[in-house]
Amino acid sequence: MISTGSIAEIQALISQFKSAGKKIGFVPTMGALHQGHLSLVATAKETVDIVVCSIYVNPTQFNNQDDLKQYPRNIDADKNLLAENGCDLLFLPSDEVMYAGRNTIKFEFGDLDRVMEGKFRPGHFSGVALIVSKFFNIVLPNCAFFGQKDLQQLTIIKKLVEELFFNLEIISVPIKREHHGLAMSSRNERLSKEEREEAKIFYKALSEAKAILKEGQSAVAAKEKVNSLLSNHKAQLEYFEIVSDKDLLPKTENYLAPDTVLCIAGFMGNVRLIDNMYLNEN
Repeated sequence: MISTGSIAEIQALISQFKSAGKKIGFVPTMGALHQGHLSLVATAKETVDIVVCSIYVNPTQFNNQDDLKQYPRNIDADKNLLAENGCDLLFLPSDEVMYAGRNTIKFEFGDLDRVMEGKFRPGHFSGVALIVSKFFNIVLPNCAFFGQKDLQQLTIIKKLVEELFFNLEIISVPIKREHHGLAMSSRNERLSKEEREEAKIFYKALSEAKAILKEGQSAVAAKEKVNSLLSNHKAQLEYFEIVSDKDLLPKTENYLAPDTVLCIAGFMGNVRLIDNMYLNEN
């Protein structure tokens, strides 16, 4: 695995591979890697010739500076994991490389970034869109791989690619879960052993709400069940929504359609967690 923090160097290497007819796949990460990230790399290995990964904790997508400071960073372990799992090129830029004192461009996505995560994390998706645009322009991949866990991010990135005519394919990779159902996340490292066990309530809430809807009951009944489960629990519910994955707007009918997805977010201690589940997934 070749590692560099230089835009010029990684572009030169990618140009060489493209000249040789190689297909380029890109997996952007913020590090603190887990099996969820590695599933993105594995899917990329099956799809393309050259896998390019990045590790960069992007400051513009954090609306809470304490969250940015506390975000886990395990760069040496991450590099070893990527090398062991088939990453060919690793891009490790600094803030100076990615922003050079400039941070003026803002993105808006209409209703897509005003609901759920956008409602509770203002400015977050503008920062995501900015850094992803920069990476796409640097790497120029044939396809890029994103996890389903960040469903709203995935939807917004697809919109970004469509609107700005990026010539690449976005490939979604299913959520990887711990043994008790908790969605794998870098933020899980900040949970105590007890909190990690307690956090399975989010998966339980999604599963029980899904069962209610599949029985033909209403969204109101599903939301009441989720609120009931979380009301006397150590976890704090921030939102639970039943939406279409196309526009992220609440669904009021036709819940059994393939686009229906249940989304949840909340806190376990001082760690914010998100998760989602398609109604028709196994």
